[in-house]
Amino acid sequence: MIRSLRRAVRRAYRRTVDLSHPARSPLGSAVVNCVLYEDGVRRPGPYTADEALRAARKTRRGFVWIGLHEPAEAELAALAELFRLHPLAVDDAVRPPQRPKVQRYDGPDGTGTLFAVFKTCRYVEHEELTATSEVVDTGELAVFAGADFVITVGHGRHGSLGPLREELETVPEQLAKGPAAVLHAIADQVVDDYLAAADAMQSDVDAVESAVFSEHAGRGDAGRIYQLKRELLELKRAVTPLERPLRTLAAEHLPPVGEDIQPYFRDVADHLARTSEQINAFDGLLDSILQAHLAQVTVAQNEDMRKITAWAAIVAVPTMVCGVYGMNFTHMPELRWTYGYPLVLAVMATACVLIHRSFRRNGWL
Repeated sequence: MIRSLRRAVRRAYRRTVDLSHPARSPLGSAVVNCVLYEDGVRRPGPYTADEALRAARKTRRGFVWIGLHEPAEAELAALAELFRLHPLAVDDAVRPPQRPKVQRYDGPDGTGTLFAVFKTCRYVEHEELTATSEVVDTGELAVFAGADFVITVGHGRHGSLGPLREELETVPEQLAKGPAAVLHAIADQVVDDYLAAADAMQSDVDAVESAVFSEHAGRGDAGRIYQLKRELLELKRAVTPLERPLRTLAAEHLPPVGEDIQPYFRDVADHLARTSEQINAFDGLLDSILQAHLAQVTVAQNEDMRKITAWAAIVAVPTMVCGVYGMNFTHMPELRWTYGYPLVLAVMATACVLIHRSFRRNGWL
């Protein structure tokens, strides 16, 4: 009886995990989660990828959400074979960085798969902005969305979708709209992170502006401004290319995105447009701040040159007199006069004082 029980356990294990097929084998280390949703409600229990997909297609009321973090090509290739993902999209998903985009790939059975790439973003907290401060940290998130599945591929140190998944599970009526609802939630979170980063950078821009126009402005402020512009450019590279794909999702019919979910994408596109305008405003303001700083440096250099020139003119008077009396000719006036030496010193001092007063009056000293 014990032997028969063991054989039954082995048969059940082989049915659950078939190591001869990569999609049926235990999920790799890159897989964060594999979840089956039915009517917007999470089904309990661990699933292999093909088990979850077969269950979703059997009922036609659910979908599979598989999350991966920096998978190897072999791990994603197994899922690509099971879900019939386009090889070009798979290659883009495992080879960051990619430009933010949304593309549709038609399958051989007439079904379509949307492939989206988002740049994730996080504001890096710092006590003081320096010429080497990291202000914005970016990553990448690729999303495959089909009629009954969502596969997310994350790259970078942040951009976890765990909290988003938990939040969506509290709204089953939204999850019941299918993979398009997940794609919208991901786009919404990414854009919200952009907006949060842009709002946080406002304090850095204000700090740089105040430093440049303060009485104690230093010439090292140029490095801080340039570093902030570089970090702002990194954020801009994530935001600007995403505007057109979001408008496409909001306006065009791209299954699995239906008409019921398109208004949500329009709302995300509006938030992205606001963020883009804010970033462009920061960029223009930093250009103006940099130009003002360079103008201040030029003015300070001119003032330094005027002071040097003024003191050189003052020193030129005693230099000239001393040069004349240092020529050592035998017959020179006042050489044997008792008051000649103090008279020459008095003339030099008087001339220097008069020239100094003249430069002070004209603002050179």
